[in-house]
Amino acid sequence: MTDMHSYDESTDELAWQIFRYALNRVRLDPPPLDGPRSAAELDDAVGSTITAEGLGGVRALQLFTDELAPSCISTDHQRYLSFVPTAPTEAAALFDVVVGASSLYGGSWLEGAGAVYAENQALRWLADLAGLPPEAGGVFLSGGTAGNLSALVAARHHVRSVTEHQPRRWAIVAASSSHSSVVAAAEVMDVDIIEATVDDQRKLTGSAVAAAIENAPSGTSVFAVVATAGTTNLGIIDALEGIGEVCSRSGVWLHVDAAYGGAALAAPSVRDDFIGIERADSLVVDPHKWLFAPYDCAALLYRNPEIARAAHTQHAAYLDALVGDGWNPSDYAHVLTRRARGLPLWFSLATHGTEAYCDAVEHTISMAQEIAAEIDADERLELIVDPPLSIVAFRRKGWTASEYGEWSQRLLDSGQAFVTPTSIDGEPALRFCIVSPRTRVEGLRLILDTL
Repeated sequence: MTDMHSYDESTDELAWQIFRYALNRVRLDPPPLDGPRSAAELDDAVGSTITAEGLGGVRALQLFTDELAPSCISTDHQRYLSFVPTAPTEAAALFDVVVGASSLYGGSWLEGAGAVYAENQALRWLADLAGLPPEAGGVFLSGGTAGNLSALVAARHHVRSVTEHQPRRWAIVAASSSHSSVVAAAEVMDVDIIEATVDDQRKLTGSAVAAAIENAPSGTSVFAVVATAGTTNLGIIDALEGIGEVCSRSGVWLHVDAAYGGAALAAPSVRDDFIGIERADSLVVDPHKWLFAPYDCAALLYRNPEIARAAHTQHAAYLDALVGDGWNPSDYAHVLTRRARGLPLWFSLATHGTEAYCDAVEHTISMAQEIAAEIDADERLELIVDPPLSIVAFRRKGWTASEYGEWSQRLLDSGQAFVTPTSIDGEPALRFCIVSPRTRVEGLRLILDTL
């Protein structure tokens, strides 16, 4: 019988091959901008990889290197500008290997005190950027979807505990520009969403929130408002100060989804646009988006973590040993088992310092402003909004949705860039989402030239 858990000469050979691959991948500048292949194509090239006898590590790695990896788009490519890319520092990417190899359990202080301690320092930096009080804290999760859901579950649990007469229905107030995960969270929780209108600057405002709360259907009680600090499509920052005032006056939980835009709290040039975020009862920021951590890493912070702990702590006889002193991250979200996914961010922050992070975020904002000005001056193009952060949305005048799609595919097939169409105000459009300091304005100009 093969001993899968022994470290022998063949394991050592495989380890060095894996380490060389990982190191060479981190060194690549630029990384490959390959495209997906169909399942049929992969069937032909790869075939069945899970067999009774096993392929052996060297062969499995070869298949990954030669066939599987080239069928994936590198999200850290300088001209991957679709959705929200990632741009992990070399330090963060390399330390992720350490996290995986160390079998760290990040759910409890008892089992992972050192890891949790380091993660909490990274969370503290984010909390300080947002102006949250000293007692604020939280947990690193897989993404903004998990963070939004966990925060809203905590909010509803809290209001239920302090409400004498329960309503027929609970509801969340959010704008149509909020992330799709907010709708998903409402469906999971079986609560309603009351949509509040945005103003002519596409912002959710305090007056709109107040009207939505006041006009809630009979028998429905609003327990939370979701504001967005950096919408995914355009980077719009809602009017957080006014929304916070309304929530405070109404006794409603304020959750701020800053999954993308929260990184810009580190940029002095736009910090005033976030005034009011310090009023948040909960806040989500995704370091794997614009704070140079690898997937998957989202920070969920609470103004009062005890509220979240009351909502999320799981109780079972075998978990009694975890009760006591120390910070158990699994008490602050709908998770129990978790990897210490915040450690690569901590390591990169500890390596480079926070000033380097501030400079990098400012650089990407400056690039967005520069290319937006060039788009605005180009008679072929239409700039949709001045970029609030690092998303630049624009149109090629006269193009149809199919023309955008065909252009996008040609661009990817050529290996130049990955830019997917979107829809804004019901019309097709394009957007650059710039999060990598390695992106260059010259490269963005080359993309515009293809239009």
